[in-house]
Amino acid sequence: MLRYVGGRVLQALLVMVAAYIVSFVILFALPGDPITGMYSGGDAGVVDPEELERIRADFGFDRPLWEQFATRFGAALVGDFGRSIRNGQPVVDMLAQGIPQTLALVSFAVVIAIVLGVALALAATGSRRGWLRQFLLTLPSFGVSMPTFWVGLILVQIFAFSLKWLPPVGNTGFQSLVLPAITLALPGAAQIAQVLAKSLTTAGLEPYITTARAIGLRPSVIHTRDSLRNALLPALTMAGLLIANMFGGSIVVESVFSRAGLGQITVKAVLGHDIPTVQAVVVLGAIVFALVTLVIDLLYPVVDPRLRPSVGARR
Repeated sequence: MLRYVGGRVLQALLVMVAAYIVSFVILFALPGDPITGMYSGGDAGVVDPEELERIRADFGFDRPLWEQFATRFGAALVGDFGRSIRNGQPVVDMLAQGIPQTLALVSFAVVIAIVLGVALALAATGSRRGWLRQFLLTLPSFGVSMPTFWVGLILVQIFAFSLKWLPPVGNTGFQSLVLPAITLALPGAAQIAQVLAKSLTTAGLEPYITTARAIGLRPSVIHTRDSLRNALLPALTMAGLLIANMFGGSIVVESVFSRAGLGQITVKAVLGHDIPTVQAVVVLGAIVFALVTLVIDLLYPVVDPRLRPSVGARR
């Protein structure tokens, strides 16, 4: 068991390191530098070349690439991603301001996605009416194909402008969180429902389900207890991936709803050539993905006892 856990932890660490290296190569090794890109033309006007060199040296862009990597990677290991080129603030402080908003959005969206996805899958596979079953099984495919920004705009038009039930934008409390969370959750709920419905259908053909029906157990009990328990593993994997993907999707959603979270920070960083901030967001996304994947891997033996012997054999 210890070897299994240790192997998964090592994989998570390797993913984080790989994300840092790849993002550094893509962002820092490209021709030119962000200082020139930020101060050339536009509202900044013409900046004196000597001033550009001073700013470049201040942020360390005048040093060889290998030296920049060694310095920045060593600092990142202790949680220091440097300063923002755009405003000079420590990047970690900027992220700390946006993380609570994004975390609240993603957490609420995950709850909505899981509840809707499981409910839809159970309703679709448990329905005895053929037309209703077919209709419910079609909904997830429709939900997966909907672009997130399109869903957000429709929800704003209906619930904010037409019905005036909820605020369209901003960070003004729980009400302002509802529409963004639903927007982020709907595609995820559709994917969970799609995977879980297929797993439930497959589980319903297993011999133990036939035996349960033969001894007179109620169909609702068989469906929600026996079938669901054995169909959870693929859905658990999907839910884990969705949690990680929602952090990426939150960038679009927060832009649509003008929420001051990581999405807004990322958009401003990209538009402002703020490479240290962009890299920090990329690495943060990799950390979230690695941690979620690690938790899912550790939950596998808990959800499916059949995996415990193979895990124990790796001790």
